[in-house]
This record gives sequence, structure tokens and C-alpha cells, in this order.
Amino acid sequence: MSLATQPRALPPTLRAMADARTEPAAVRVLIIGLAVTFLTVFIFLPLLVVFSGALARGIGVYLAALAEPEAQSAIRLTVLVAAISVGINLVFGVIAAWAIAKFEFHGKTLLITLIDLPFSVSPVISGLIFVLLFGAQGVLGPWLMGHDVQIIFAVPGIALATTFVTFPFVARELIPLMQEQGTQEEEAALSLGASGLRTFFRVTLPNIKWGVLYGVLLCNARAMGEFGAVSVVSGHIRGETNTMPLLVEILYNEYQFVASFAVASLLALLALVTLVLKTALEGHLQGSRDHDH
Repeated sequence: MSLATQPRALPPTLRAMADARTEPAAVRVLIIGLAVTFLTVFIFLPLLVVFSGALARGIGVYLAALAEPEAQSAIRLTVLVAAISVGINLVFGVIAAWAIAKFEFHGKTLLITLIDLPFSVSPVISGLIFVLLFGAQGVLGPWLMGHDVQIIFAVPGIALATTFVTFPFVARELIPLMQEQGTQEEEAALSLGASGLRTFFRVTLPNIKWGVLYGVLLCNARAMGEFGAVSVVSGHIRGETNTMPLLVEILYNEYQFVASFAVASLLALLALVTLVLKTALEGHLQGSRDHDH
């Protein structure tokens, strides 16, 4: 064998990477087994329990449970609150991400910190904050009662609490994406005479559309599944202020297991749909980043 045809030794760096990625068969089997066991115990088994409990008495009883006025009210309220919170967070998230990624200004670090605040505050505490602000004995409670405005134990309070809990999702998805894209295209559009709004709608928004959809998807899933903050501000009024997660707890505590699991199955289906859409959007996002590079 000539020197030209002899296999070349890998450089030390590549050899170290290859060694790190090649584990003994027993180690690979152990790691994969632990991962599969974890997924089975914490994801697949709970889903199996939910759907088997929902269908324990047949599809007829399942559909009848979902057709109950209380369940229908909870579904409508959940969809309404999710639509309100997602709409508000979409507008706020895009504006906040645009400001943080494209401009330099005093208070930028503070704004980023405030966006991350719901991640560090318990949802129960955030709900309690709204009660202390807008409740009957709260700071603004007497004024609101005098003007016949009810926020706590009503739809506005539920929407406010849900919006607070979910507002980081859109902004936090868009900020790194917009920072990675830079400002060259916007500067080129402005230099050609485009206005700020025209630049945003024709240049910025098309570049971040998949990130916007991804953030909206996560925000919507979190809004529909929120329990802690909503539980504090809702008042648990039957047929009026109970969202789907609250109704699941109430029905389960009343030993109405089929009805409880039926409503829970809708939330589980939402989680599964979110997972599928999330995977698809992640592919688009990665393709968009690769295109930018």
C-alpha cells in the first residue's frame, strides 16, 4: 500500500470528539433504557390513564360528559381566555422583541428582566397579586365596586392572570431570532425610502413569521393549561368562571371520574397537537436560521 492510499490519522480534536460520541454498547443500552423508562412513566402512562378513564364507560358517556352545560361553559371560557391572552402577548411580544433586538435604549436590561419575571414567580403568587390589586379589599377594589366594574371572580381577572403568566413566550422566542438576523435588511429598506411600518411589515415580519407562530403555539398551550393563577382569581363559580383545568379538579374531587377524565382528555389532545406542531415549526425555524447563515 502506497503512502497516498494509507488512511490518515484523525486530528486530536476530531479523535476526541469521535471517542466522546462512541460509548460501549452497555452504556448506550442503559442510557436509551433510562430515557424510554422516563418517557413511559411520566408521559405515556399518564396519557393512557387519562384516555382509558375517559372512555371507561363507552364513547356515548364520553360525549355526553363533554356535552354537559358546565363542560361546554368551561371549554368556551378556556378558548376565550386563551384568545385574549395570546392576542395581547402577540402584540406585546413582537413589539418588545423588535425594540430589544433592533434598538439600543436606556432600560433595555430592565425590560428583558421584566419579560422573564413570570418564569420566576409562582402562578399562585401572581394570581394573589391581582386579588390584592383588584379584589374587594384590594388597592383599587373600592373604586371598581363604586363604578360597578368587576375584575376578580370574572372573565377580566382570569384573562389578566393568564396574560401575565404567558407573556414571556412570544417575546422570548423572537428576541434571539431577531438578534441573530441583525439590522442590515432593515437599514437597507430605510435607506431606500421605506417608512418604519413598511419596513416592519415587508422586511422584519416575513423573516420572523415562523418564530411568531412558534411563540403563539407555546403561549396558547400554556394559556389553556394554566391552573394556579386562574384558580386564585376565578372564584370557582360553577358554569361561569371555571376553565377546563379547574373543572377537571372539581369533577375529580366530586368523584365524577369519567367526566373529569373526559375534560382532561381534551387538554391531553391539545398537548399532543401542540407537540406535533412544535416539531414542524422547529424544522421551519432551523431551516430559516440555516438560510440566514
